[in-house]
Order: sequence, then C-alpha cells, then structure tokens
Amino acid sequence: MSQTASDPLEYVRERGIGALAEKMGIEIKEFGLERAVATMPVEGNTQPAMLLHGGAYVVLGESLGSMSANLHAGDGRLAVGVDINATHTRSATSGTVTGVCTPIHLGRSVTVHEIAIFDDQDRRCSTVRITNMIKDRSTT
Repeated sequence: MSQTASDPLEYVRERGIGALAEKMGIEIKEFGLERAVATMPVEGNTQPAMLLHGGAYVVLGESLGSMSANLHAGDGRLAVGVDINATHTRSATSGTVTGVCTPIHLGRSVTVHEIAIFDDQDRRCSTVRITNMIKDRSTT
C-alpha cells in the first residue's frame, strides 16, 4: 500500500484485521495516516470481575497502531511492533469501547502511535502507546 493511497479503508478490507482482532469483535470505522478509529464490544472480552480485560485494551491499541504503521511504511516495507505499554484509568463494564489512534512520530524506520480508548460515555478508559520498527520486506 502506498503512503498516498486514495482509499486507506480499502487497504484494511484487502489486508484484513487479523484473526485475534476478528475474534474480539474489533471493527474499523475510520482509517488513514493521521487518524484511525475502531470499536470493540466489552461483552466477550471481560476478565472474571466482568470488567473489560486489560489485555483487550492492548489488543485494540496494537491492532490500530500496527495497521497504521504499516500504512505509513508503504509498499515493500513492513512495520513490526517493538514496544507497547498501556495505562488503564477507568473500567468499561458494558457496551463498546472506541479506540482513536493518532501518530506521535512517523519516521523512515520508526513510528510511534498513541491510542486513546473511550467507553460509551466518552470517558477515557485506557491509553496505549506502541512503537513500530519499519524494515524492508524479505524477498525470500
């Protein structure tokens, strides 16, 4: 996918979001170089206390951040995660959460994205930051 793609959502449709993201019910709502948005249901992604599992926030964040980094990487290059962290500040217990991914740094070899995740009342529940390394795709 070229950095100047006319329809980045088509990139998502062609590439897919991955088996784990599909199992968790993640749906891409908006996708571009400067902003990507996805939703995920709380139901089915909870921990025993019936709160959204912290790892589910991270899966949503990594899915958005990695896909965004790969769109930036362009044809013949691959973005791979090298660091991720999350700070959970509120617990979602029902409905859906929405992740909003924005770039902090878009370089030739490294990208950094922040993903703010909100509940249905527009309260921030988690902040995920992911760093991706961009490398040339192997030809073998």
